[in-house]
Amino acid sequence: LEKEGLFDPKHKKPIPFLPDRIGIVTSRSGKAIRDILKVIDDRFPESHILIRDVRVQGVGAAEEIAEAIRELNQFGKVDVLLVGRGGGSLEDLWAFNEEVVARAIFASKIPVVSCVGHELDYTIADFVADVRAGTPSMAAEMVVPDKTELLETVEDHIHRLRSALLEKLTLLSERLRAQRESVFFRRPERIFLPMEQRLDDLTATLKEGLSGRIEKQKNRFLLHIG
Repeated sequence: LEKEGLFDPKHKKPIPFLPDRIGIVTSRSGKAIRDILKVIDDRFPESHILIRDVRVQGVGAAEEIAEAIRELNQFGKVDVLLVGRGGGSLEDLWAFNEEVVARAIFASKIPVVSCVGHELDYTIADFVADVRAGTPSMAAEMVVPDKTELLETVEDHIHRLRSALLEKLTLLSERLRAQRESVFFRRPERIFLPMEQRLDDLTATLKEGLSGRIEKQKNRFLLHIG
């Protein structure tokens, strides 16, 4: 499986920040599902959950797990999958070491979080999955943000944005007030004074130039007729 690239990090898909639908592949009667549901209910009770009940140990368990993963992919309305079970012996966890489960996880278009056993337990499913969680509860914490913390963060951003806007508005108001109080607003004719002065200077220069030219032409004319 490693030679085929099933463990290669380049194939790992990111886990969505706030999944709309969470698919769970585990036993409906096991401790894992109770732990997962409790964490989700505490953190973000509005989450939509789809549970696919499977056997998680014994003959045929691996095939059921693989088929459940394929079915949820075909369903297509799931944003992330939690695949796992609670703790147990090596034999109890063996279904998650089976090749059929590994290939189903690898073929999944939906990001998969493996959560098999306890933190010290490792299975082949953990290496193929996009993310490994040490326990089912930790998997739930990974995929569902804490609503209270999220709302606090949003409120903090809103407060920062409001403060920034008020500061900007205050600055613009002060600039506008300064412009209104400036001499150009109180005596707008002052705006044209530099232009008038420039026009007067140009007119004087033009008159002087024309007078000199006319005088020169007059003298040349008198010399000619004299």
